Amino acid sequence: MNSPLTPLDLLDRTVRVYPERVAAVDGPRRYTWAEFAERAARLASALAGLGVAPGDRVAVLAPNGMAALEAHFGPMRIGAVLVMLNTRLAAVELAWILNHCQAMVLIADPALAPAIEALRDGIPSLRHVVSDYEGFLAAADPAAAPAHQAAEDDLLAINYTSGTTGFPKGVMFTHRGAYLNALGEMLEHGLDSRSVYLWTLPLFHCNGWCFTWAVTGAAGRHVLLRQPDPRRAVELIEAEGVTHLCGAPVVVATLAQYCASVGVRFARRVRIVTAGAPPPPAVIRAAEATGADIAHAYGLTETYGPHTLCAWKDEWDAEPAERRALLKARQGVPYIVAGTGLRVVDHEMRDVPADGASMGEVVMRGNNVMAGYYRNPEATAQAFEGGWFHSGDLAVTHPDGYIEVRDRAKDIVISGGENISSIEVEKVLADHPAVAEAAIVAWPDEKWGEVPKAYVGLKPGAEATEAELIEWCRARLSHFKCPKHVEFAALPRTATGKIRKNELRRRAPA
Repeated sequence: MNSPLTPLDLLDRTVRVYPERVAAVDGPRRYTWAEFAERAARLASALAGLGVAPGDRVAVLAPNGMAALEAHFGPMRIGAVLVMLNTRLAAVELAWILNHCQAMVLIADPALAPAIEALRDGIPSLRHVVSDYEGFLAAADPAAAPAHQAAEDDLLAINYTSGTTGFPKGVMFTHRGAYLNALGEMLEHGLDSRSVYLWTLPLFHCNGWCFTWAVTGAAGRHVLLRQPDPRRAVELIEAEGVTHLCGAPVVVATLAQYCASVGVRFARRVRIVTAGAPPPPAVIRAAEATGADIAHAYGLTETYGPHTLCAWKDEWDAEPAERRALLKARQGVPYIVAGTGLRVVDHEMRDVPADGASMGEVVMRGNNVMAGYYRNPEATAQAFEGGWFHSGDLAVTHPDGYIEVRDRAKDIVISGGENISSIEVEKVLADHPAVAEAAIVAWPDEKWGEVPKAYVGLKPGAEATEAELIEWCRARLSHFKCPKHVEFAALPRTATGKIRKNELRRRAPA
């Protein structure tokens, strides 16, 4: 008889085989797998004690640490659904998400909890806010959690992502999808019991691209880093013998720049997986100069994180460094667990020629594609039109079958791995009394890959400065969403009155 696929089995197997091996390092604290499993059981029991039942949503607002990591196992033991919250969002944005998913419990870092408490009256479903995580665990009996057997298609997690409308959508992950994606990370990146994984990637980002479950299933070691810090990252890489880490290109670039400035070259091979935005070849070259092995992946929240990998071929080793970086900057081919579930298609769902020039939309399907958008059947139906998930990204297919993303159809700015809705920012700018019209486009940035740039038309006789408009946005949006540059000009329009963003993009430096 087949048993359902669930990440819980990955933890249970690791605890059975390696109970005394170090599972997690969080500052000065070190936990074995036996201790880790007990803490996850305590979390399950403590949540059940608050009345959390199968299907209830448990939200987590915390930086990389034990609370965020253990939340990927505790709630599912009792059939609850995990909702990891982006710690960079403004309080009103977090409140919107908590209301939409109808979270019953919020586990919040003490430094972040007050912002939610101030809005608590506007979140009727939220019954409990837990800010003393260690006390919460200590008071629970690890053996008291009610037994729950998940079906593999049960909802495991909801991850919120922003679209062009500015309203977040809740991406639904299942037990089966999470399990298979964890296996995909293990296979593609060589995770095993000797692996040491450094958490430079936020745990809230697509559940850490499923590395939460992959590292656990491989019986590797989690090394937690509360905030990205290249100096501390290098210290941990050397002290803990780190073998793997993930990050957006901005994280990789910052680490490489720090290593270059202090003359660090890693003594042992470190595999760095980068995704979130197309990495410039210069970033790949700089990272490889540290002795790291760079793997370029591509995907979306809707694909559990990475869906493709620029799978390396031995014959490319002989290519010059610049050519190797250009090859590695391509988005590549599907993960093993995705099979052949990747195409680049035209408007009639026909594959574009594999000529490296004909552009189409990237569409996906398979084991590592979401179950749909939570409480949003219209958006789900639109996303899966024609039986494939539509990414909104425009790409070409090269003659060797590797894809390369060339543009984004949805006008989303991806800055440091975070999606920024241009429409959301435009709405805020339009509320300024001096602004008649505004358009946001992506602008190249050495550190973040790209940042929002605003083109603004003022009302007749009105005045405003760049600094004034940026500050206006910073008072109303999360700071990473705000424009870094503002240019005042009449906006080019089509015959039907639409702003020609393609023309604005062409003004960007090459």
